[in-house]
Amino acid sequence: MILQQLYTKCLAQGAYFLSSNGEAAIVDPLREIQPYIELAREHHSKIKYIFLTHFHADFVSGQVDLAKATGATVILGPTAQAGYNFHSALDNEVFPVGDLTLTTIHTPGHTMESTCFLLKDSFGKAEALFTGDTLFIGDVGRPDLAAKSDLTTEDLAGHLYDSLHNRIAPLPDDLIIYPAHGAGSACGKNMSSDTSDTLANQKATNYAFKLSKEAFIKELTNGLATPPAYFPLNVAMNKKENKSFQSIIEKGTTPLSVTDFEMLSKKEDVLVLDTRDVSAFAKAYIPQSWFIGLKGQFAPWVGSLVKDIHQKIIFIAAEGEEEEVVTRLARVGYDNSLGYLEGGFAAWEAAGKPIEQIQEITAQAFVEGLINKDIKHPVDVRKLGEYNTSHIEKVPHFALSNIHFNINDLTSNKEYHIHCAGGYRSLIYASIAKSYGIHKVVNVLGGYGAIKKVADSKLILT
Repeated sequence: MILQQLYTKCLAQGAYFLSSNGEAAIVDPLREIQPYIELAREHHSKIKYIFLTHFHADFVSGQVDLAKATGATVILGPTAQAGYNFHSALDNEVFPVGDLTLTTIHTPGHTMESTCFLLKDSFGKAEALFTGDTLFIGDVGRPDLAAKSDLTTEDLAGHLYDSLHNRIAPLPDDLIIYPAHGAGSACGKNMSSDTSDTLANQKATNYAFKLSKEAFIKELTNGLATPPAYFPLNVAMNKKENKSFQSIIEKGTTPLSVTDFEMLSKKEDVLVLDTRDVSAFAKAYIPQSWFIGLKGQFAPWVGSLVKDIHQKIIFIAAEGEEEEVVTRLARVGYDNSLGYLEGGFAAWEAAGKPIEQIQEITAQAFVEGLINKDIKHPVDVRKLGEYNTSHIEKVPHFALSNIHFNINDLTSNKEYHIHCAGGYRSLIYASIAKSYGIHKVVNVLGGYGAIKKVADSKLILT
């Protein structure tokens, strides 16, 4: 038996490849299908099934393209409805893969079609459970994404409790739990950085198995952050057939001359993204462009901040990263990339085109400026949970995820010193703020992590 987890850090997402005796199956594939095809070829196996644990909200899955390329059958859980060919699995239905079997365990709650798949070896011993967003390591899936007029968040939380306690908890304790996500995903509240664990350890440590049903529902429904706006759009895409991934790559990696890039950048319906690293962008960038660096949680932040999933996008990338940018955009459904600046930012600069900079300040200088009151308008742009855990007294909270709303509370005649945890999100905030006309922004290098290291006793951290 071959079982391999393919973990994508940008999305904090786990897909799975398994094969036995010339047959293979994929669980929760990403949109780029070539890695799965190559794995199957490497292990001399034919992909027979593609299992989808549910209609994902945080990324566009690749089941349709993969099925077309391999002839595999897409398996969805009970109650699922989609606009492409698939097999609607019955609860407890068994699917053979070589000498292995995968058994459907319907586990509604995160969504109503949510389904786990139990892997058994050639002797019938239960080895692993692919849990999707039903059970994470240290957490469970949020219950609000599939709420409707006739199905409340509380209803879904109740279903999830029943699924966990009646369908998963009775399974063998030595079972390995393989979830669809880990720490950093917005599909749960407080996931572990671990990407697998035994069921026994989860039953001993995961709060979801310790609470009464009433307490579980209360815990699960309180303090839920608003899901990113692209989530329901990705769900809709995962229920239908979309543009082929290859066609998106071909269009999105079109090289654009400086002249063509500049012409497109001036159109109101085109967004310029700069995906270079933090230091490169701060030193010089194209006016009105947004920084969302590829070396960070690029795709989730695009989904959270670019309001229209059909947005036309042109971008600047480090040399050799152009296809990776388009791939990550497509993973969250942003399929309308028009191309990239050929020659990168150096070509723009060499052509004598206008550039801007974002002023930066060290954490030490920031702390000193707060103490002597030279800095009058500091801003903390981390997540609410991070802010509530610890922040500088009297520094207001302006979450990056809510920038399109809280930007209205900033004024163009004031200078704002912006910090996040490490300097990535604050630069995103600064770049977008400047595109809104808030030009006096200063990025704090190293963010709150660096601030805490140099904080003077006069600076109160709460």
